[in-house]
Amino acid sequence: VHLVESGGGLVQAGGSLRLSCAASGSTFSITSMGWYRQAPGKQRDLVATITNGGGSTFYVDSVKGRFTISRDNAKNMMYLQMISLKPEDTAVYYCNAYVRARDYWGQGTQVTVSS
Repeated sequence: VHLVESGGGLVQAGGSLRLSCAASGSTFSITSMGWYRQAPGKQRDLVATITNGGGSTFYVDSVKGRFTISRDNAKNMMYLQMISLKPEDTAVYYCNAYVRARDYWGQGTQVTVSS
């Protein structure tokens, strides 16, 4: 499975961004997908996950009510709509796919929120 993120950028606090993740390869084997982020000098942390059918989602507390994860399986795409962005949301955001007990990662996309 190959994952490519896009949509990152520089935005002012309170602004919005929509991240996209394009999946290719054995996408039919994907069990679940998610978004993670890694701020400078910190570990990579989970942001949100979504099941294969999109029926179940999970968000960490810090993004609940502000971020929305979604999937379009027909297009092999996953999205992260982010609103009310805060400076602490600044990080590299990574797309993740869980396939046959193995994690696949994209290259990441930088999100910078200025105060």
